[in-house]
Amino acid sequence: MDVREPQDAAALAFDAPEVVNLPLSQLAQRWQELPKDRDLVMVCQNGEKSAQASAFLNAQGLINAQPMRGGILLWMQKGYPVIGKRFTNIEKSQYP
Repeated sequence: MDVREPQDAAALAFDAPEVVNLPLSQLAQRWQELPKDRDLVMVCQNGEKSAQASAFLNAQGLINAQPMRGGILLWMQKGYPVIGKRFTNIEKSQYP
């Protein structure tokens, strides 16, 4: 689950099956929509928001929620597929 804001997720997305966007800003209101019977991997730009989302969901009893460390920046650095602008130099990306 990509917890970035929709415009960020649209600009640069994980090219992976079943990635859905539920922004961290909406998680407190919508967390009960999430499946409780499967593992949930939280993803974001660099791992910070996904860690926050996972901690929140774990506190709500969804212990199957885990953050993906490094976010899409590490994903790209490792050469995994993305949809959108792929940066050749992570430090010069438009994302903090």
